[in-house]
Amino acid sequence: MVTALPRSRRAAAPARRAPGAASDDGALLVAIALGDEEATRAFVHRHGPQVFGLAMTLCRDRSLAEDVAQRTFERAWRHAASFDGERASARTWLLTITRRLAIDELRRRRPSPVAPDDLTALLAPSTADTEGAGLAGVERARVTAALAELPDEQRRAVVMAALGGLSAREVAEVEGVPLGTAKTRVRLGLRKLRATLSREVDDG
Repeated sequence: MVTALPRSRRAAAPARRAPGAASDDGALLVAIALGDEEATRAFVHRHGPQVFGLAMTLCRDRSLAEDVAQRTFERAWRHAASFDGERASARTWLLTITRRLAIDELRRRRPSPVAPDDLTALLAPSTADTEGAGLAGVERARVTAALAELPDEQRRAVVMAALGGLSAREVAEVEGVPLGTAKTRVRLGLRKLRATLSREVDDG
């Protein structure tokens, strides 16, 4: 998870805007472009989980995912002044950067494509409830196994839509596919996922 300010922001200029005035992503990015460290922290807090989640989905390696997430925000800081909210939401913009960086890194490090994992590792159960934690762990394992049976493009779509909270339009923008294709991937992926989980319950 991204927990520190990106390296390029650690020596930022004094804040010129209070983070409370930056009530939306566009305003936050304007403040970030001006060197507002509090706005930077607020932006990371708002979008860090989804950026890291998609990085984990693609990389299947926590250390690599953390590096990709860090670099995603660093790239966002460098281009904050040029962000155009008319073209895409800040979330879609960030996740598109994340996807490109992760794929580039995987291509550089590994000779063959790596199937994306799911975000269930982020849904850690509370350690205060041992029995509940164990049950939650079993459920995550079942979902992980069921997701592994999906084609890569359907798996990514399901993870981003069902676990990441993205709309079909946002999934389409991140994946660079038509809206209809994104909707089909989400629909078919969820249908197969439900069928697999139902089959496991019936067999159990």
